[in-house]
Amino acid sequence: MALVNVNVNMIDEITAALSTGERRTVLYLCGSLDIDSSSSVAGVKEMIKSQLIEVQMDHLFLVELVLALKRFDILKKVLRTNKEEVEGILGHRHLSRFRVLMSDLSEEMATEDLKSMTFLLSGTFPRDKIDQIKNFLDVAVELEKLDKVSPERVDFIEQCLRNIDRIDLAKKVSMYQRSVGGASQTQTAVPCHIIQQQRFRAPLSNPTTNSLPLLHKQRSSHQFGVHSHHDSFASSPVVLAESRQNLQSSLNEYLLHSDPRGICIIIDCVGSDGEMLEHTFKSLHFKVVLHKWLGVDDMLSVLRGIFRQRENHNVSAFVCCIISRGTDTDLLATESNLFGLRLDSVRRLFNAEACPMLAGKPKLFFIQRYSVPELQTCSTTAHRDTDLETDGRDGMSRGEVVPTDADVLWSHCWTDEFQLAQGDHHSVYLQALTGALQRGQRRKSNIVDIHTEVNGVIYDHNRRNPAERYNIDLKHTLRKNLYLP
Repeated sequence: MALVNVNVNMIDEITAALSTGERRTVLYLCGSLDIDSSSSVAGVKEMIKSQLIEVQMDHLFLVELVLALKRFDILKKVLRTNKEEVEGILGHRHLSRFRVLMSDLSEEMATEDLKSMTFLLSGTFPRDKIDQIKNFLDVAVELEKLDKVSPERVDFIEQCLRNIDRIDLAKKVSMYQRSVGGASQTQTAVPCHIIQQQRFRAPLSNPTTNSLPLLHKQRSSHQFGVHSHHDSFASSPVVLAESRQNLQSSLNEYLLHSDPRGICIIIDCVGSDGEMLEHTFKSLHFKVVLHKWLGVDDMLSVLRGIFRQRENHNVSAFVCCIISRGTDTDLLATESNLFGLRLDSVRRLFNAEACPMLAGKPKLFFIQRYSVPELQTCSTTAHRDTDLETDGRDGMSRGEVVPTDADVLWSHCWTDEFQLAQGDHHSVYLQALTGALQRGQRRKSNIVDIHTEVNGVIYDHNRRNPAERYNIDLKHTLRKNLYLP
């Protein structure tokens, strides 16, 4: 039977342009669980052709397949279309929504997340399978073979994602589950129960309290997925002890394993200390982006645009430093007599609701404001909440599991604007901060302890220089200890 509305050369061009990993994904999206032995170019060609012939699919099947791979270059070059033209009308016409979801999860899962998941599933998978896992797609394949998950049952994966702190991905699975008929009434027993789900539901009334439970020292080995009839961990007490220690540490500490460790955005609207902050956070292994002399609109645009770059999505932490004139409620950037950007709006731009890829990750804000009289600024309604969405929004409510304002350290310092008139002015607060961060790196100090040192410097400065007083507002909802590398 002939292919319908599809040029065979088109299939050849598409498969030739795919990497090995992408060919494995194609096989999975086409319904195969044997994604290794058939992942050659020829094998993938035959799979695509068989799909087209078997169910009389047209060229839209290829469009959807390439769109799922996010190979927009192939869409343009081979299929003569683009993402914008097809994304809004195509939907999921032919591919399994379940398999598209698993493919998307695999793309978004960082290496450290995968390591955590494979460790927690070590009692579910045989050792030889654990060693062969390259990405989350391999996990999904093995779970489907074991009948732990299916297009109708994904609660097992949702629970595992929650247990490795990828709440953003767990919410995507939950949304899918509801869309296919609601979550199952009886959840599958998950071997990842060593991490208690309720740790995410701690109230924020005492944000400085670590709400995450430690692993009990007397838990039996089978609770860690270790069984005497398996040789995977039971035969290596040292490996098991190290794994337990690492997992316990991860429950109490934000792990900064990405490279770079995080993204740091610095906006210097007075031209004094931006380079000093840039040097400091580069030494802490952050990717630093420095902007100077921005107006209010440009400042908002820069903040909103940080996570449009896909390479920033998998960083382990986020830092925002702003140096600006302002009032008690607004940042004025380089402008006056204009609408300002509300301080609380800056924080909301990166909370779990507006920026899901930062859910569960530490978000640090260091604001140096030079106070101007309130009469210089108009009402601050110019930048409404509707203006504050980022490209990371996925449309899902996040407050049910991770509180919207969790994992934030907010350090806001202000002093009088007249200090900027002094020659070669530098902020006492920012100098104290950079010094404490550098010393804290050497001592491996907690970020809260580092800020306590900053408080002491400011207190001593104010005592000696009452006319040049600095004020600090420090709040945090960190759920774990944070040690900057």
